[in-house]
Amino acid sequence: MRLKRGVDTRFQVNDDLDPAYWGRCQQTDRPQARANGEEGESCMNATTTVGGGPQCMRALQRANEVRLARAELKREIAEGAVSAAEVILRCPSPIEKMTVSELLMSQRRWGRTRCRKYLMAVPLSETKTVGSMTERQRRALAAMLADPETTASAVQAT
Repeated sequence: MRLKRGVDTRFQVNDDLDPAYWGRCQQTDRPQARANGEEGESCMNATTTVGGGPQCMRALQRANEVRLARAELKREIAEGAVSAAEVILRCPSPIEKMTVSELLMSQRRWGRTRCRKYLMAVPLSETKTVGSMTERQRRALAAMLADPETTASAVQAT
């Protein structure tokens, strides 16, 4: 089978195959189908393309926008321009599916261990997404983050 150069061969098959191949494809190779008098195509259409439509491009564009917005927000949190408590209360759409631990770890001096200990003090899972938090959970977490003494005691208590 010859494929065009520069084309992703996993998703597209070239249709300029040997004509003898197409002749074989037109007839069914199954013995029972021939015995019953059935005829049909036993090969797939070679011009079928999977993926790559405008919907796929929109999805990729949206994913890039979300990724860039999250990166910018993480930078702002690390610089101290925006507090994590403020972000949790606001919950902008790009971070709705971001985990709470990922958001907390974007702060300076917050690693995996500190984040895990902090979230154990607050009854929240590390894999909980910011968008799935209830209003009560948001307020409680934001209040604990805003008060440095509470944050230090929550991390040292565990």
